[in-house]
Amino acid sequence: MQWANPEYFLLLALLPVLIGVQVWRYWKKKRPSLLFSTVSDLSNLPGNYRIWGVWLGPLLFWVSYVLIVTAIARPQTQNATVEQEVEGIDIILSIDISSSMLAEDFEPNRMLAAKEIADEFVSNRPNDRIGLNVFARQSFTVCPPTTDHRLLRDLLADVDIGMVQDGTAIGLGIATAINRLKESEAESRVIILLTDGLNNAGEIDPVTAGELAAAHGIRVYTMGIGTRGTAPYPIQDPVFGTRYQNVRVDIDEEMLTRIADLTGGQYFRATHTEELQDIYRQIDELERSEIEEIIYTDFEDHYPHFLLPAILLGFLALISDKVLFRTPLG
Repeated sequence: MQWANPEYFLLLALLPVLIGVQVWRYWKKKRPSLLFSTVSDLSNLPGNYRIWGVWLGPLLFWVSYVLIVTAIARPQTQNATVEQEVEGIDIILSIDISSSMLAEDFEPNRMLAAKEIADEFVSNRPNDRIGLNVFARQSFTVCPPTTDHRLLRDLLADVDIGMVQDGTAIGLGIATAINRLKESEAESRVIILLTDGLNNAGEIDPVTAGELAAAHGIRVYTMGIGTRGTAPYPIQDPVFGTRYQNVRVDIDEEMLTRIADLTGGQYFRATHTEELQDIYRQIDELERSEIEEIIYTDFEDHYPHFLLPAILLGFLALISDKVLFRTPLG
């Protein structure tokens, strides 16, 4: 609730004056006709209610006055309609699911950390169409670009090692994502590729795939995930159960950097979980959807809610003074 003419509330300062004048006039004109030593025996006489009834008219008038002042101050409510035009971004998450993603240099391992942080990234971008593909020796699309992020997150949660034959076909991972984005009419199209190894499979060279992405105007952000040096890798032993072996971490950073540079993207290296989170935040800031807002505002007046009762109370005050309780107050 707001007021179009709040300055009229200053008229309420006259209310004590009006009350004072009416009370003073009443007591000035009130004169006893007969003098009695006591009036206790007269308290039960019929018609004594009129002694108090004479104040009904002034009371109704004062309330009417307050309501009239409130009405001319014009109480209003503001109704705002916001029209949004969103220029979203089409994004494909391309995630390496080779067996090396089981290494536990991330908490709890690379695969689960990558999925958890990608899920958070998706939930923070409600205006974008986001898809998912995975790759090892082969590559396939898990979910094409969609705004149904609940479905996407459910499918992401089901992604696991072993869905395709083991290996690391980075070029195929990029090419599959390009096929999903090349027909998109979005102003901005992005691939976020995450891998922890060297390209050792697939018929498409990663740099060639990067050149193809650049030709279609698709930016590729590449991420190398893995600590530097060696990382603990779980091995299933039929006798001793799970044991760990330190394996060397090899990431072709030069190749990933070149792909990013070719497409206008950027290369990032994550050596622990918090660093991976920070990388996704950086990409989130680099690729922001454009939202244009047009706000339409109109006001609804509520003065009739106060004016009509004020008129009614004023009429009742007149009836009370001139008919029901004729009084010297007027």
